[in-house]
Amino acid sequence: MRVLFIAAMLVATPALAAPIRVDINSGIAQPLPVAVPGFAATAVQSTEAGSTAELGGRIAQVIANDLKSSGLFRPIDPQAYTTTVGAADVTRPQFANWRTIAAQALVTGNVTVNADGNITVGCYAYDVFSAEELTRQGFVTTAAGWRRAAHKCADLVYSRLTGESGYFDSRIVYVSETGPRTRRIKRLAVMDQDGAGHRFLTQGQNLVLTPRFAPNQQTITYMSFEGNRPRVWLYTLGSGRQQAIGEFPNMSFAPRFSPDGSNLIFSMAVGGNTDVYRMDIATRRLSRLTTQPGIDTAPSYSPDGSRIVFESDRGGSQQLYIMAADGTGQQRISFGEGRAATPVWSPRGDLIAFTRLGGGRFSIGVMRPDGGGERLLTNAYQDEGPTWSPNGRVILFFRSARGGPVDLWSVDLSGQNERKVPTPLDGSDPAWSPLLP
Repeated sequence: MRVLFIAAMLVATPALAAPIRVDINSGIAQPLPVAVPGFAATAVQSTEAGSTAELGGRIAQVIANDLKSSGLFRPIDPQAYTTTVGAADVTRPQFANWRTIAAQALVTGNVTVNADGNITVGCYAYDVFSAEELTRQGFVTTAAGWRRAAHKCADLVYSRLTGESGYFDSRIVYVSETGPRTRRIKRLAVMDQDGAGHRFLTQGQNLVLTPRFAPNQQTITYMSFEGNRPRVWLYTLGSGRQQAIGEFPNMSFAPRFSPDGSNLIFSMAVGGNTDVYRMDIATRRLSRLTTQPGIDTAPSYSPDGSRIVFESDRGGSQQLYIMAADGTGQQRISFGEGRAATPVWSPRGDLIAFTRLGGGRFSIGVMRPDGGGERLLTNAYQDEGPTWSPNGRVILFFRSARGGPVDLWSVDLSGQNERKVPTPLDGSDPAWSPLLP
């Protein structure tokens, strides 16, 4: 074994080669070339989702698509490969073959059927030029769950090469739209972050808006016009159970969970005034957090639950304000040109994403919680409704074309790598889940 180890080191390219690393802070200049060949089958066996050989190819494709979507990686076209990966090559890659196509990283692995019928997806990442293993991990799942194993592998690689957590093994809930503008049908829908696994949660009998995940991802809160009464509802994934959070005589809307999932914050109109309220979900106890004349809405907690950002027109136009979680210490933080709306706190706590309205356009922007460092990331006709990826690196939003479709788009914090997220119909009001457990 010692001789084999030395021989492998002698084959490697110069020992002075710098460790492979993706710089996520300087924008996207040169995405890292990465090879993701089909994962090898330790033995070709049948599963409920296809043979292990077929699954190996699909897994590699999902990983490549995930890495490419970040804008930080450039998967090399498999047509350029000069070799394939067999079961023995997964732990002993032929690095020289991958250097010839200028791959800097190699992501490979295997698929094994376990005695209980589940599968194990082995994920390996290598630095091609130093001939070193970067990371490895096995993921056990049902055969039908192979896509999640692929997303987890992509997260592992992303994390190892960027130094921050990934975001591929996550979901998106949004409002699916269809029909003429005057009679729009809006349904709740959920899907994987790449658009796969799409399913409708509601059938469109009632207008729905602003769905948001609970931290446990088993519940969604949203606004529904069921019975022509606009109220905040809860939807339980799995059972499909729907329930209103209370029989309020007035309109309630714009709900969002607290970071620990114990409270809901939302807006409610009472006596011609709209304020932010907090509800203890277990007891249904209600607390009023704002009292200023005007419309206070779109509240969002900081990740530690200590503060809330919201929008208000109390000063004459829509602007962003921050307050403590108990409603004290309210202060305005947005002062740029135009109006500011739909704020949402980053999972990291360092930034707030929002919609900037001005000059006939809606743009997605970010600012620090103290209101400083404002930057606009998009400049289309109408971009609004931001939501953060689980790692706080990417922002998802919806874009309306002039008289055209409404689609989901994403952009990274540098303002680059805009991409359309596929949905079967028009889509709006997205919310990104945390990483799946």
